Amino acid sequence: MTDICLSCFGRLPDDSPRTGCEACEYRAHTWLRELPRHLPLLTDMLRPDTGPAQRGGTGRAHAPLPIRLDVLDLLGPGQPVPIADPHGDQTGGIPMTALLMGWARYLAQEHQAVRVDQHGTVHLEPCTGPWPRGGATVPALCRWLDAYLPYAVGRPWWDDLYEQVEQLIRRVRRITHTTPRTRALDAPCPQCSGWSLVEKEDELHISCTLCPALLTPDEYAAHRTVTMASLARTVLLTLDTSAA
Repeated sequence: MTDICLSCFGRLPDDSPRTGCEACEYRAHTWLRELPRHLPLLTDMLRPDTGPAQRGGTGRAHAPLPIRLDVLDLLGPGQPVPIADPHGDQTGGIPMTALLMGWARYLAQEHQAVRVDQHGTVHLEPCTGPWPRGGATVPALCRWLDAYLPYAVGRPWWDDLYEQVEQLIRRVRRITHTTPRTRALDAPCPQCSGWSLVEKEDELHISCTLCPALLTPDEYAAHRTVTMASLARTVLLTLDTSAA
């Protein structure tokens, strides 16, 4: 296996069976869990807002479309690969269900299925296809892919899966005008001492906005315990000195 993450080109541990790092896998998990939460909003946005006619403006030469094409492009039917476009007149991208089902089928074909015959003998054979609980819906496919990400992160095509799911979540966020939550933390950065550590909803590591520092949640918790206790002692000594 390569010692470089195919998604972010970060360093992997020596002799790692992975092709993607833990941080990129975590990010993909959060995307797959986020996608279904956008469905109610996307469904509501499918039909453009209507209202009384207004004076002014440039007017229209034709009646407006009864649906939003950018939303339909996400929610509608389609195929899991881009269609041939020799004339360059195609727009949009692969719909959500088609893209997710395409990857589920591809992953299932590579993953070995286990079958036990009537004599109790275990057989390993190619999987016939994905069987997500709930059918071929976006929530069910996201749950299925989320469960199989630990397998996918060790395959040579991991970067393709990562990139396409990333592009999909970006398309969705552009339409729904949503961004992952970012929370400022109260302990200073252990490297630059700035009050600049932030926790992002779709990131495994806590990062500094002023320097390249990255901390796992456990590392930050340990750092915060020591640092905040030291700061508290400093404040108490300062107050005692002032009182004296």
